[in-house]
Amino acid sequence: MGYGSGVSRSEGDEALALDGQLCFALYAASRAVTDVYRPLLAQMGLTYPQYLALLVLWERSPVPVKEIGAALQLDYGTVSPLLKRLEQQGLITRQRAAGDERSVTVALTADGDALRLKARAIPPHIQCAVGLDERAAHDLIETLRALTDSTRAR
Repeated sequence: MGYGSGVSRSEGDEALALDGQLCFALYAASRAVTDVYRPLLAQMGLTYPQYLALLVLWERSPVPVKEIGAALQLDYGTVSPLLKRLEQQGLITRQRAAGDERSVTVALTADGDALRLKARAIPPHIQCAVGLDERAAHDLIETLRALTDSTRAR
């Protein structure tokens, strides 16, 4: 029965209020920020997960698929189709390692590397859209990293 059908909230239910849930605040913030990215990335022909994979590759390329998954905190089954689509777009190449057939190395193509120039406009746009100055954004990133580390350590 919902609240509208005569059931009253007890004191213990305060802990269950949606607005007081950390998980919901994180979820809503993540969705809102991702929504700001979406049109910017669409202009580049990318999805948000593809953009994240390219961020890893723009830092270091070539790199094994395993390292991309670790950096993005995603499993192989999630990363592999994502990389396949980037390869179909001509932005990356995937190649089996000569010494270990189980390992696949991913490298940027010239087109993938050139996309980096367009992507440079994204971080300042996002920072403006979220309304945080550089220091506040840095502090928030550190807080979220600490939260992630603490949660994963359990």
